[in-house]
Order: sequence, then C-alpha cells, then structure tokens
Amino acid sequence: MEIPILYHGGGFVVCLKPVGVESETAGMPSLLSRQLRIPEVLCVHRLDKAVGGVMVYALDRDSAAALSRQIGDGRFEKEYLAVIHGELNEPEAELHDLLFHDRTRNKSYAVTRKRAGVKEAVLDYRALQAAGGCSLLSVRLRTGRTHQIRVQFASRGHPLVGDAKYGSPRRDCPVALYSHRLAFAHPVTDEALSFTAPPPGGYPWSLFSI
Repeated sequence: MEIPILYHGGGFVVCLKPVGVESETAGMPSLLSRQLRIPEVLCVHRLDKAVGGVMVYALDRDSAAALSRQIGDGRFEKEYLAVIHGELNEPEAELHDLLFHDRTRNKSYAVTRKRAGVKEAVLDYRALQAAGGCSLLSVRLRTGRTHQIRVQFASRGHPLVGDAKYGSPRRDCPVALYSHRLAFAHPVTDEALSFTAPPPGGYPWSLFSI
C-alpha cells in the first residue's frame, strides 16, 4: 500500500492515512518506515482506524517531543469534516461532554457525572451545508478523546453517516469523518505550517460542494 505524502523533511512527515489502517503500532508507522526506507517513525497523535485523512508523524525523538508539547499546550490544530444525520439547532457552537471509554467494547459513552475513567471532551463545530437530510460540518477538536466527535454528535441524536457503532442507519458507506486540516509549528524552525486535503468522493461527501 502506497501512502500519499504531503510533506517529508525536517524531522517529520505529513501524509494521508487511508481508512481501515491503524494509526499506531504496526499500522501507519510500519507502512511509512518501509515506504520511506527509514528505521523509525513515531506516532504523536491518533486517528480512528475507521477514519482517514491528514496526519503527521515524527522521524526522530526531538521532533516527536516538540510536536507532543504543541499538542499538550493546545497549539496543534486539528480540523475535521464530518457529515451527520439531520440538522443541528445551532449553526455553530462549542460542545462540552463527559466521556467514558469502555475498552472491552471499544466504545465511548457520554455520561452525566465524573468518576474513574471519565474525561472532559470539548469541540467546536460550524455547519457548512445541508443536503439530502444530512449536514456537512467543520469540527475542531479542543481535546482528543477516543471516538470523541462520533459520540458527541451521536449523543445529541445526530450520528455521523455510516457510523453504525454509534447509531447511523446507513451501513453502506464508511464513517463520514475526515481529518481535513492540521496546523502546527515546525518542530525545528518554529515556522507556522498548515496542511489540508479534501475528503474522498462517494456518498455522503458527494451530496455537498466541497
């Protein structure tokens, strides 16, 4: 499998993760290591196996530490495109939830009170278009919880199209979530960088002009 490369140099590589490939361990790092013929590829952020799009990987320990610091400091921007069932009441808003991830079932749940294993989840969304009983959203993560975008919208009655795990009635397409844009500072020069890619074709993306 050939991984599309958007940028390679300066201690990191920016690429497009295909749907169905693990973002960690033996997935993307192993594929990139073989493709680029380098001994080590380090994962600094995650993307669900069912989700594709723009990711960055460090190629040395110093770059990994620098990128991880940006993530911890909130200076690493992640923007997604998502298609949900229905239309939200507010065209844009910040969503706050408490999420519990059940590792046995690999599923997250919105809960009402803090307890062991419960973490706060925050995201911003903006509705871009509506068509065919669905809405196209731009989503920016403020926290990085497991299945966060998927469960935060599903808990409000608007599951992502194709996400049967969280209540979508459509099972004939992949989960309609795509890592559309990453923005961060170059780990060596501190130059501001931004990388974007459009979502794949096919339903439900084909409902919208993107």
